[in-house]
Amino acid sequence: MTSDEIIALSKKHTIFEWSAQGAVDPLPVARSKGVYFWTPEGKRYLDFNSQLMCVNIGHTDDRVVKAIQDQVAVLPYANPFMATEPRARLGAKLAEITPGDIDCFFFTNGGAEANENAIKVARWYTGRHKILARYRSYHGGTAGAISLTGDPRRWAAEPGLAGIVHVPDPYHGIQRGWDSVEAALATLEEIVELEGPGTIAGFILEPVTGTNGVLIPPDGYLQGVRALCDKHGILLIADEVMSGFGRTGRWFAIEHWNVVPDVLTMAKGLTSAYVPLGAVGLRRPIADHFRDRVFSGGLTYNSHPLACATALATIAVYEEDRLVERAKATGALMAELLTDLQVRHPSVGAVRSIGLFGIVELIRSRATREPMAPFNATSPEMAALGRFFRQEGLYTFVRWNTFFANPPLTITEDELREGFEIIDRGLTIADRACA
Repeated sequence: MTSDEIIALSKKHTIFEWSAQGAVDPLPVARSKGVYFWTPEGKRYLDFNSQLMCVNIGHTDDRVVKAIQDQVAVLPYANPFMATEPRARLGAKLAEITPGDIDCFFFTNGGAEANENAIKVARWYTGRHKILARYRSYHGGTAGAISLTGDPRRWAAEPGLAGIVHVPDPYHGIQRGWDSVEAALATLEEIVELEGPGTIAGFILEPVTGTNGVLIPPDGYLQGVRALCDKHGILLIADEVMSGFGRTGRWFAIEHWNVVPDVLTMAKGLTSAYVPLGAVGLRRPIADHFRDRVFSGGLTYNSHPLACATALATIAVYEEDRLVERAKATGALMAELLTDLQVRHPSVGAVRSIGLFGIVELIRSRATREPMAPFNATSPEMAALGRFFRQEGLYTFVRWNTFFANPPLTITEDELREGFEIIDRGLTIADRACA
């Protein structure tokens, strides 16, 4: 099919997410390899966002493709009351690479369902009801996960799940900046006291916030959260759906701060999104809670053998190609390139990155630090920048006053510089709007 045919039928017969359907302008994709994908007519795009921050090992890796083919030829499906070799091996492998004593896993279809089940586990284990979640967060689009979410995507789903209490993130936007660790933790502890510590089952957070700004917590913050949770018997739930599997230069982002969560959710990079799969990782005492108590949850595709086999092959690629270490090394170069943009372009108000997880925040004035687009909105300049990237063959997310730099962990130095050369030229559009 041609691009026009694909777009026309897709718009007529399918729904595009988070969009007014009359306004969508989808990018047609026919094939992919490495850090690139192509339209049916052959236009090439550098995937600078790993699609949805998930294709961590790059596109169409032959080793994972073969593992998928081999598994589907032998056992494409077994129901979740059965035990299969891919299920057994994946659980054991994840126990090796996850932090601390997390060594038992409930498999889901993706990240949102992982967070749904994390809520349930926290409530069952503690006997409490409330869940703390942060503003400037995203935890998924299902009923419970969207209630946890602390950005405008939650609004249309309200009123949502009962018992969710949102607390501030230490970051307050490009103009206000960051709270100190002491102030952020003091605010959090006050909210815990006001809500009643004995009513709070869990606190869910992204160790490094994803689509709400690649927000890297200041040293001491996560350690302080861990201590506060320990003090009050609150389970700490780390949502590593986006930040896990090497994205930050460690297997899981929370490891940068030597903190072990009680529950760890994952998806995306677990299979590099080749096949849908998520998981809820539990510390041993929490898993043992269900030895003589019913785990009251289930999914038709829980522990799907094809997905588990894909995850095993994907993890093998991370290890064989040392992609976690590569993300750290290449991330150091990306940090330099981001800093260079900030020095040379007056529209660049802030850059942040950890590993290959990066973002640029644009402003209209270095004096006022007014964002280039308002919160939860766009602007002519940001729209023009997005069009320029697309025209020049660079695929990344442009959201509000930001755009992202989240390439596959396989990206080479030359490919990284190729992306930043396009960004450098595009930023002249934003620079013209600066006072």
